[in-house]
Amino acid sequence: MTMRFHAKTISLAVASAFVVFGCGKEAPPPPPKAEQPAAPPAKPTVTVKIGHVSPLTGPQAHLGKDNENGARLAIEEANAKKLEIGGAVVTFDLLGEDDQADPKQGTTVAQKLIDAKVNGVVGHLNSGTTIPASKLYADAGIPQVSPSATNPKYTQQGFKTAYRVMANDEQQGKVLGDYATHQLAAKKIAIIDDRTAYGQGVADEFEKAAKAGGATIVAREFTNDKATDFAAILTKIKSKKPDIVMYGGMDAQAGPMAQQLKKLGIKSRMLFADGGCTTEFHKLSGDAGEGHYCSLPGLPLDKMPGGPAFKEKYAKRFNVDIQLYAPYAYDAASVMIDAMKRANSVEPAKYLAELPKTNLDGVTARITFDEKGDVKDAAITLYQAKGGKWEALESIGGGAPAPAQPAAMEGMGGMTAAPAPAAAPAAAAPAEKK
Repeated sequence: MTMRFHAKTISLAVASAFVVFGCGKEAPPPPPKAEQPAAPPAKPTVTVKIGHVSPLTGPQAHLGKDNENGARLAIEEANAKKLEIGGAVVTFDLLGEDDQADPKQGTTVAQKLIDAKVNGVVGHLNSGTTIPASKLYADAGIPQVSPSATNPKYTQQGFKTAYRVMANDEQQGKVLGDYATHQLAAKKIAIIDDRTAYGQGVADEFEKAAKAGGATIVAREFTNDKATDFAAILTKIKSKKPDIVMYGGMDAQAGPMAQQLKKLGIKSRMLFADGGCTTEFHKLSGDAGEGHYCSLPGLPLDKMPGGPAFKEKYAKRFNVDIQLYAPYAYDAASVMIDAMKRANSVEPAKYLAELPKTNLDGVTARITFDEKGDVKDAAITLYQAKGGKWEALESIGGGAPAPAQPAAMEGMGGMTAAPAPAAAPAAAAPAEKK
């Protein structure tokens, strides 16, 4: 009886204690929480505006968009890295403008970018727009890197803001003139140009080299960059029986000109520089384009140091083939960003001082500049139209591959490298630096 009473008493005590604790009135205080370290302050951010200018409408829009895509790809890759410059996380913003390949419109959109306080400009595509716009950028102290303007005057004006990442017309015109007279043994040559800064410039340089090589210029005619009917010019030229017809201009004229050349029964081969050396030329000329020659600054895409990788990521990002200058536009934007990193500043006045010191492994080549702002040791490659594609014949300068190397991979935008490069002409020494 005593034991039963004791057990009952203990049970009541436990129950009472449970009730007391359950009400929270007597529970022991919780252990003190460990202090959490304070979150680091967020790093400041800054948006850097990079302008890009090219023709986005009109007959050269395919080339202009190609350039813009190249610059955009470089900027998107830089943004993915979340670069820190000057203690801030940088976001690059591409401001694209359409100059319609028109010099007047080129200066209008250049002023628009200056008013928008861009930190730098990639462009323009054409020499005719690049040269007048470069004065505005220079006055505003804004660095400009052109991926494709080849007229020598652009970097000969003495502007500290002007740079380019491909060979100029002096180099290209000389190579074309040497090739026509030495390799193709042309004795009588007719020249047509479109009177633009690019077209006339490269035609002038070609004429100097062709005359130096012993050729006679039997005709020097001109058209414009909007023309599509060349019957009058070609009829006049036909009577001169030239070995070569050199055209200084873009593919929008080179393609129809090749068709009309064939229609008039002129057997002469055409020869032109980079403006006509595109896949668009084949579309515009059809089978009349077969056998003609052209040149491009730089190595074939698959011979460029970063060419194959660039080709793959460009196709993945934009789902189109490279037209022409996209790798150079990518390099132009990369040169600008690299200078900002080395200067640890996005301010134009500060990173401008770093541009002359550029030593960058680009897609197209190792990029360094001479005292004018031209890329050093620039390569030039000659092509011939075969089977609706441009087939590389040989490359000159810029660390061009040795002639004995096989070249079987596809090239830029439907260009293919020749199985066996042609023997180097007497003039096939590395292009001189400006």
